[in-house]
Amino acid sequence: MNRLVAAPIAIAVIALMIWSPGAYAYLADTTVPQAGGCPAPDLWNLSLASPLNRRWSTTLPIGPVTILTVAAQGTPAQTSEIEQAISDSFGAWSGVTGTTFNATAYPGLIAPLGEVSDPNSCLNDSETNATGLNTICFNQSSDAFSTGVLAITRVITANAPGASIGASGPAVFAGQILESDTLFRNDGQATFATPAALATSAGAGAYDFESVLIHEIGHWFGLDHSAVWRAIMFPYAPPPGVFLGNRPTAQAPDGPLADDDRTGIRALYPDPNDAVNIGAISGQVLPANPFALATLPPTPGTSVTGIFGANVVAVDAGTGSVIASTLSGWNCNSQAAALRFDGSYEIERLPVGHSYLIYAEPLVGLAAPSDFNVALNDLCSSSSPECTMPAVDTNFNPQFLLSQ
Repeated sequence: MNRLVAAPIAIAVIALMIWSPGAYAYLADTTVPQAGGCPAPDLWNLSLASPLNRRWSTTLPIGPVTILTVAAQGTPAQTSEIEQAISDSFGAWSGVTGTTFNATAYPGLIAPLGEVSDPNSCLNDSETNATGLNTICFNQSSDAFSTGVLAITRVITANAPGASIGASGPAVFAGQILESDTLFRNDGQATFATPAALATSAGAGAYDFESVLIHEIGHWFGLDHSAVWRAIMFPYAPPPGVFLGNRPTAQAPDGPLADDDRTGIRALYPDPNDAVNIGAISGQVLPANPFALATLPPTPGTSVTGIFGANVVAVDAGTGSVIASTLSGWNCNSQAAALRFDGSYEIERLPVGHSYLIYAEPLVGLAAPSDFNVALNDLCSSSSPECTMPAVDTNFNPQFLLSQ
């Protein structure tokens, strides 16, 4: 697998809420309250009263971005082929069972590729023209594309009920996502291909448009990166000419996702009627030698008492499949609104009726601590200097924690 980054996330924080039991099953992005408090997971209000205005408003041809299609460039057939890939990418997430993010929970206006109903609906990532619309952009320039970056997703959240930007409407709760925008690299340094085009000889040197977009949509809905290699949210894209997982079908629209991805979207948007994926395992990752922990306290009067930033993985003991992962390291007392860096972890929304092996490993492989900067750094607010993040601990041996 190559080292091209699929999506470092640029997050502009406007808001947040006090609600955080600890590390999530999977890794969710969070927002810290303006007045201080526990980090809150970034979430959409998936209600019919607050639809997502999803747009991919550009004109054909699609600017300098090269998206290979079987259909001829600049034709309605090309538009249809690209729109089908976009629809299938959303469908991968809405096809997961046990979550409220489904086909009826994200309604809203869809502006097709050939329609420019709002010239400002497709923006750059400078955060100077937030509209509350949620866009996939192919025709915007950006200075944020460092070497190897294929796409960028910007997520804007609210830190209090009532906050709003543009057409978003007022937030119902703190921590609500108000806008998500994805930009594809458009400087000629990367070529993308639809599924049909990737299967041709012309697609051998192109990145799979669908794999990259499904990854970015995961960021749209509050998910950060995963250290599980097979996960669509792994921070690096598959090499040119290769797609990740299985192509979506009518029978299995979530085919491109791994179980880790499915657990992540269930953890963020759990279906209260789901009676299967309701298991949870929690605990702490502690070193055999406590003197191996960081010596500098991250916050006044506290210290690091557990391993921070370990990748904790739940494996189905019967099949050997990775079902979910999260990062260890912290917990938060909602009443005291204080983070404790005690090695805590919690893996939620596991299928019941299974036995699991839990193990912890340091981030010293292809996925490194820097791939999780957004999620980890956002645990502390820039307006709260008394909260200081400890360094990710990579100096321990992989270990099994428990089986049940």
